[in-house]
Amino acid sequence: MIEDKLIELLETFGFPVYRQGSLAQNAPYPDTFFTFWENPENTTDYDNDTKFVIYDFNVYVYSNDPLALANTLSAARTLLKQNDFVILSRGFDVASDEINHTGKGFEVGYINTEN
Repeated sequence: MIEDKLIELLETFGFPVYRQGSLAQNAPYPDTFFTFWENPENTTDYDNDTKFVIYDFNVYVYSNDPLALANTLSAARTLLKQNDFVILSRGFDVASDEINHTGKGFEVGYINTEN
């Protein structure tokens, strides 16, 4: 699965990776961590058959260290690009439920050829 590939790559940074919104309500935030959200898949169809599936994810980084946040966001974009993901946006601010953490996100896609 493409989602598994995304998670495996993000885990190489040594930070936890969660589905966006899945951190327990009273759980403490790790110092730095990733979350992700899968947006709707798009398909390219012709001859009554799906030829390509375009997977679309938002990847978020949260940290209590602004420098770690910026560096991790940049490094994650680079790593995903090196592993055939398409970077669809460079970054945007993300709200945080924890006052000591700030968040940034970016959008990535992955084009999968169907057989």
